[in-house]
Amino acid sequence: MPKVTPQQIENLLREYQLDHDGHITIEALGNKSARARFRVGKQHLRPGDTVSGPTLMALADVAMYAALLGEIGLVPLAVTSSLNINFLRKPAQKDVIGEARLLKVGKRLAVGEITLFSDGDPEPVAHVTCTYSIPPR
Repeated sequence: MPKVTPQQIENLLREYQLDHDGHITIEALGNKSARARFRVGKQHLRPGDTVSGPTLMALADVAMYAALLGEIGLVPLAVTSSLNINFLRKPAQKDVIGEARLLKVGKRLAVGEITLFSDGDPEPVAHVTCTYSIPPR
């Protein structure tokens, strides 16, 4: 059972301007998991009309942050210490979904993976691994 609600995380994201002007929402929190959506607009496309890499990375980072906060509670100072992304295919010009799953949550570090999909497409557009640093309580 998550320690916080999607709404509490969205409020935190807005407070610290991490919601990308309201384009990112947290759709679900589960046991060591989260699902987030990036509502893609023209400003998120790069030449060739594909969703930009920075947009995909932002979604992956927020999805992982949400999964982590679901496990440890609202700890705003938990920060990304590494993020690696593998672009697998060209995303469609529509919303991108990020499904995050925590692999390990320790006292100081959390490790997870995020799979990114174009909305409605079962094939992933990117695979991300991410490590978060958790501040001492």
